[in-house]
Amino acid sequence: MTFPQIDPVIIHLGPLALRWYGLMYLLGFIAGYALIRHLSRLRDLPLNADLAADLIFYCAIGVVLGGRLGYVFFYNPAWYLQHPLEALEIWKGGMSFHGGLLGVVVATLIFCRRQNLPVLAVGDVLVTAATVGLGLGRIGNFINAELWGRPTDLPWGMVFPGAGPEPRHPSQLYQAFLEGFVLLLLLYWLHRRKATTGAVFFTFFLAYGAFRFLVEFFRQPDAHLGYLWGGATMGQILCLPMILFGIGGLLWLRRQGRAA
Repeated sequence: MTFPQIDPVIIHLGPLALRWYGLMYLLGFIAGYALIRHLSRLRDLPLNADLAADLIFYCAIGVVLGGRLGYVFFYNPAWYLQHPLEALEIWKGGMSFHGGLLGVVVATLIFCRRQNLPVLAVGDVLVTAATVGLGLGRIGNFINAELWGRPTDLPWGMVFPGAGPEPRHPSQLYQAFLEGFVLLLLLYWLHRRKATTGAVFFTFFLAYGAFRFLVEFFRQPDAHLGYLWGGATMGQILCLPMILFGIGGLLWLRRQGRAA
């Protein structure tokens, strides 16, 4: 299949350009806010409109700072050690999901401490809302023709501009489906089942880590990193702690329930 040529810039406004990728971030935050409000009512969490907006603001800062620092330290530390000022040039690209996740966790801890809110209950709501942004962000990657997959002979393989003549897996769409749509349905189902506080939070880490680990088998690794230990990619290595954290958290909740 031929990659659908989509201009990554929606419209130029003088010297400024509105890009699809930026729009996906904006839509993700808007949808996330709406979902936080809905889930707060569903789970009897005292997050009114103002607090929900504040939480989104905290998370926006956390995802940008954490995502950029994660990319700098996880994916290209040698380059940025020699060119430290380029670490500030976010508009040139280079964001790490795992770094953004750590940034959001830190921002949420600060928010909950200041507002005296239960961390795990807020975490349950927040990770569910985040799935919308994750799915939209991967669609933005697809429109930008970046983070493409490995070569394939499957009928839906696409020839991405700048990736050579061979068809490749549209791995961005795989991730959008699993990390966005499927993960949202799973976590929302747990909310509807009134799962134990913290179960949704830890399930997110386990499920996302497993989905991302799987998709990495179809995704082209970063050119400057390639394949690492045992043929694993950096994305897979970073997902292992997430999977272990999710499993450990669910086991801890189970023990807590038995003790109660």
